[in-house]
Amino acid sequence: MIHVVEIWHDYTLRTVLLGTALFGITSALIGCFTFMQKQSLLGDVISHATLPGIVLAFFFTHSKQPIVLLIGGTISALMGTLLMHLIIQKTTLKKDAALGIILSVFFGFGLVLLTFLQQFPDAQHGLLIKYIFGNATTLMQEDVYLMAGVSLCIFATLALFWKESVMIAFNSDYARHIGYNTAVLHSLLILLTIICIIVGLQLVGVVLMSSFLIAPAAAARQWTTRFNMMALLAMFFGFISAVSGTLISAQYEQIPTGPMIVVVASFIVFISLIVAPKRGVYQKIKRRMHTQKHIPQCPITKTIHNRMQLDGN
Repeated sequence: MIHVVEIWHDYTLRTVLLGTALFGITSALIGCFTFMQKQSLLGDVISHATLPGIVLAFFFTHSKQPIVLLIGGTISALMGTLLMHLIIQKTTLKKDAALGIILSVFFGFGLVLLTFLQQFPDAQHGLLIKYIFGNATTLMQEDVYLMAGVSLCIFATLALFWKESVMIAFNSDYARHIGYNTAVLHSLLILLTIICIIVGLQLVGVVLMSSFLIAPAAAARQWTTRFNMMALLAMFFGFISAVSGTLISAQYEQIPTGPMIVVVASFIVFISLIVAPKRGVYQKIKRRMHTQKHIPQCPITKTIHNRMQLDGN
């Protein structure tokens, strides 16, 4: 078993643990807004749309610095998001179709560029592959500082526009009716989502990013109907998933960190779907059995129930 003292003295484990914990909390908070707007696929689209930008940034700069590659990914993600909105507004395609088109086209284009880049002798194929599948063990202390700074900016921005953001997450039409600039607020939330995804690519890659965003929010939604409590629970679940997945991965070296965190988060979602007090499957079955048991005892319904049994016979 890994002890706290070992974590503190192990530079790699300490760095990875801090990085995943920070990202788990931040992505869970952003995921609550995405989940409540029924845009769960949006995170998947944005993360996949970053790949061409990352590959092109390396191709033109030959830089191994994560900040350079992530700037390229950010530009690509912004282009993908803008193109997605243009397709929705200017064509007859529905939103889910536009999301699917952008995801497949940008990711496919990124893979083509990555294959083309392999032909060059100085191609850093392994460096770029980590942005597809993630590799948390490559985190450096500077990356954790970057995550901390980004997390603070995201929390500060959401705190400043909390009421407005919650309003459009629940009812965008009503928010527009009472005078909120919903277009600007939607753009702000999408921008925060892009920034959050960009800093987390090194941890889980473009493939598993949407699970980081949605799983904690989906689990928290089963336990409460209040958004503030849902956000707190989601951040707690994100933190628990990140820490547990990282420690399990450190205990068994052959298990990758990112996928293990997603597995833990998925397990939390599964448990929440089963045992949550109001929305859980167990409580629904229990209420249904209680209703079926007590309905015949009511005089009126008892007569109807007996009549139906006679008619059935």
